[in-house]
Amino acid sequence: MKAIIPVAGIGSKLRPHTHTQPKALVPVAGKPILAHIIDSLIEGGIREFILIIGYLGDKIEKYIEATYPDIKVDFIIQEPREGLGHAIWLTKEYLLQEKEILIVLGDTIVNTDLQQILQSEHTILGVMKVHNPSLFGVAEIEHNGIIKRLVEKPRIPKSNLALVGIYKINNPPLLFSSLQYLIDHGIKTQNDYHLTDGLMHMIEAGEKMTTIQVNNWYDCGRKETLLEANAILLNRSAYKHIHYEQFPGSIIVPPVSLGESCQIKNSIIGPNVAIGEHTTIQSSIIENSIIGSFSELENVVLQESIIGNDSSLKGLSQSLNIGDNTEINFST
Repeated sequence: MKAIIPVAGIGSKLRPHTHTQPKALVPVAGKPILAHIIDSLIEGGIREFILIIGYLGDKIEKYIEATYPDIKVDFIIQEPREGLGHAIWLTKEYLLQEKEILIVLGDTIVNTDLQQILQSEHTILGVMKVHNPSLFGVAEIEHNGIIKRLVEKPRIPKSNLALVGIYKINNPPLLFSSLQYLIDHGIKTQNDYHLTDGLMHMIEAGEKMTTIQVNNWYDCGRKETLLEANAILLNRSAYKHIHYEQFPGSIIVPPVSLGESCQIKNSIIGPNVAIGEHTTIQSSIIENSIIGSFSELENVVLQESIIGNDSSLKGLSQSLNIGDNTEINFST
């Protein structure tokens, strides 16, 4: 089975980080978002991929070719960007003869039973119950588990089951003909051709679809959710039993992910901190943050922060000799 991963978005909600790198390559828990996705698919047996690229797509190509030399990847450029449905439609020449395909969005990390998805006899969509369904595509389900309706960002949701960005399609020709119908008739939702609308057209044509509720869903599209995903992924057992004796004079509070050749001196790092390779940190306190590679931090106190690659950040250091009955206020 081939997997499609759309990564053409500009990632405006993660600026300024996405001014210089695509959203899919923003790091979380020690490696890029895209690497988490591809690694899980490779573990599930997927070896052929189609990546839909656009904004800074050359960086994604170079990263994939350097990191995954043993998998087969085709790159398709989406220009102009007219929505997820349009992005998937661009792959039709590669996939019309396939019996089934997998679509995984490039800005979300999903923890689920991939084999159950791959072995489903029907088209199956990953879903999760959310408190704010109007922000997502939503699935309405019959009592027998079959999807009766899909709506993209409904104003008045009739379901709290949000589509989380993983889809196994059992009828690719019908999917592409449905997307073609949207494009031919100019059917857009909020100025984009949406995959949700194409899937709904498939249902109207008789395609049976079911859902699988995922275990965890890490939306990495905004600073707050990226930091939340970083903390959750770091708290997996793999990061809890690392020894950090190579940093004398510092305290490392797990879970922490450290890149190659990091230098940490006289600092307190953690919990929930991911630091890129070749980064130097001195006399600082950092928690719940992501620090890029090749950066230098000195005399800073950071929490809930994202620092990009090749950054330099230096704070204010004081040497004080304070006598009795003294009040000093640095807050102004």
